[in-house]
Amino acid sequence: MMNCADPLPRQHLLHRLHAIQQQHRHIPPQAMQQTAAEFNIPLSQVAAVVEFYSFFSTQPRGRFDLLLSNCTSCGYRAGGENLLELLCQQLQVVSGKTRADSLVSIGETSCIGMCDHGPSMLINDSPVTGLNAARLTQIAQLIADEIPVPQWPAAWFEISDTVHRRDLLLSNPLIPGNALRQALQQGASKTLSIIQQSGLRGRGGAGFDTGKKWQFCREAPGNAHYVVCNADEGEPGTFKDRYLLREYADALFEGMTLSAFVIGAQQGFIYLRGEYRYLLPHLQADLDHRRKLGLLGANILGQAGFDFDIAIVVGAGAYICGEESALIESLEGKPGIPRIRPPFPVTHGYWGQPTVVNNVETFIAAAQIALHGASWFKASGTAASAGSKLLSISGDCQRPGIYEYPFGVTIWQVLNDCGAADAQAVQIGGPAGVLLGPAEFNRGIAFEDVATGGSVLVFGQQWDLLAIHRNFAQFFAHESCGFCTPCRVGTQLLKNNLDNIAAGRGSPNDLEELRQLGQIVQHQSHCGLGHTATNHVLDGLRQFPQVFSNRLQSQFTARFDLDQALADARQITRRDDAAAHLDNER
Repeated sequence: MMNCADPLPRQHLLHRLHAIQQQHRHIPPQAMQQTAAEFNIPLSQVAAVVEFYSFFSTQPRGRFDLLLSNCTSCGYRAGGENLLELLCQQLQVVSGKTRADSLVSIGETSCIGMCDHGPSMLINDSPVTGLNAARLTQIAQLIADEIPVPQWPAAWFEISDTVHRRDLLLSNPLIPGNALRQALQQGASKTLSIIQQSGLRGRGGAGFDTGKKWQFCREAPGNAHYVVCNADEGEPGTFKDRYLLREYADALFEGMTLSAFVIGAQQGFIYLRGEYRYLLPHLQADLDHRRKLGLLGANILGQAGFDFDIAIVVGAGAYICGEESALIESLEGKPGIPRIRPPFPVTHGYWGQPTVVNNVETFIAAAQIALHGASWFKASGTAASAGSKLLSISGDCQRPGIYEYPFGVTIWQVLNDCGAADAQAVQIGGPAGVLLGPAEFNRGIAFEDVATGGSVLVFGQQWDLLAIHRNFAQFFAHESCGFCTPCRVGTQLLKNNLDNIAAGRGSPNDLEELRQLGQIVQHQSHCGLGHTATNHVLDGLRQFPQVFSNRLQSQFTARFDLDQALADARQITRRDDAAAHLDNER
């Protein structure tokens, strides 16, 4: 059983359930019962976890299980064609269902972090990029011929990373162990002081002072202290952590170990998003190498009592687990539902113990600061935003990829560098961020102006921005954990309202309704997902009101589709046969 006395089981619940899904292509009731007994937890907890994560299924999936991204940049519509519909036609399968012969199932999923590669999908957990009609025809033929995925062209699975601009972090490769040796030489208190003096703030977007977070955790009483890396990079349009995990894993592990030295932790975790499972062998090999070098394990670098190690837990498809308390719930083998705060993780985190949670980029920056000093870091950026920021840039630009800038860079500069001079709008920070038009492109990327976790989505003149809003609204309605009514109901109502306006069934009153609904969800929701879920609509109403008003009907005729209104009831009862539908001609 996972509890304070035994916080690190031999196998994590999410990993056990993934193995079962791989074996049976779904998670049957008997397997849930066996898992509950194996982990000595209630069956209800196992069932709740299976129901919560989108990569788990209680219904059999196909031997070839395809999930196409629905992101605006790496989604199945990003190339102009509806690739999901095309693939379903070629394989004679209905989206969201498994074909009768159990050979194939096709569905859609949220952004898989391949936004710089165009339309992409996961096939049996492995990403395939650069999708187009021709490649889908080849894929359909391979599936029809039942060719195992490992025998497909290897080039389809190669994930390249394009870095167009390097600054503080990417221009200074870290030799493994150097930052730790420096920290051991100056001591934990001095190292913490350097992190505090540097002005390092969390790179996930919220920007909390990293030095304060480490100090609060260090001073908090507890039986144990923990270090957690949030590698659940789920914000659509963000992929810079994917690159850092591939190329800068050593610096990440160094930063986590440095944090453990400061706060007195012996155990660390990386929470890796399920879409990045393919990175697991690489990360495990890097951890093993560090153990051989004496950089992990007992008495690190010969320092008596400095014991620390890192385990990797892979998620199973839940955007909400990017929220730190939801992530901790998931680490504990539960559904990733955000906790009521306070208390905060720094005092009551993993199994109620003091826990530091930072993201990948923050830990890497901390390692560099420990080595080069606070002044080196503060020399870049602005007075309120020290250092540099990595940006994931995708969409309508000539040079998508990763860019590192000192804080304070203007959006105009970023757009010029990536070849997006004719942008209609940019979404900074993903759907949860801020939507800006050309009048605000002179603003700077910084905590005191336009803060971001790293996503920059560029929309050219050809985009219908209402389609963007509908995509974002669908994303939030799907990803809401359902814990609180404002978010659970509000995000769905927002999606429905936008769909009605797009279908020509909107009236001027609907615009005011959108504003009021957006503010209710924003201010009354339980966690950050709800607080930011309506940002894009409120920004759109302010920046691009014509996008909504142009779709309104001057002569509005009320229409109500009763059969469609019963769709949720059919889903709940798992009935979608003819008898469950209304006969509109009767």
